[in-house]
Amino acid sequence: MTDSGRPPGRAGLGMREMVGAMVVLLVIVGLLVTVTRSCSFDPGAPSADRGSAPSVDVSVKLHEAASSVTFPVRQPELPSSWHANSSSTAPVGSGSGADVVVRVGWLTPGGRYVQLSQSGGSPGDVLAAETGAASSRSGSVSAGGVSWGTYPSRRDEVAWVATLDGAVVLITGDGSQEEFRRLAAAVAEAGPVAR
Repeated sequence: MTDSGRPPGRAGLGMREMVGAMVVLLVIVGLLVTVTRSCSFDPGAPSADRGSAPSVDVSVKLHEAASSVTFPVRQPELPSSWHANSSSTAPVGSGSGADVVVRVGWLTPGGRYVQLSQSGGSPGDVLAAETGAASSRSGSVSAGGVSWGTYPSRRDEVAWVATLDGAVVLITGDGSQEEFRRLAAAVAEAGPVAR
């Protein structure tokens, strides 16, 4: 005696049902491959596909910022192998003396990320805004003829901070010390952008 109201078990499925199930699985796999094509698995460290990263015109962004802020903004000259992929501005500090921070970020040739932040705010306010907390100085380095204070930053990163022409300049990211030095020297050598 059979129960005609119940669907057949797996053994009772025909070729048509199995092919249909395979088509559905292939569609799901295809969608996953399409969505994650710029991702890769690297158990050692995160990496970014430079080809799929957004691009930013640093000159345009920094000239726009320079015309709207009260502090001098510098535009570092970096090799074309440095891919500018982000820029933003945000308030820093509090009260009536609040200022802004101007940020530009690059993917380096080594596949890492380095960000330059410039502000007319106080060094403490800029550090807190860019590193996530007020931190104690951990040392100093010299790059581009400028002494940079070093501080711990987010995600086991480091921040380099200096004051140039009255503006607080901060470099952070997961770049190598050589990449930090390259950006620090380029910032120190750059004059303020014309307003």
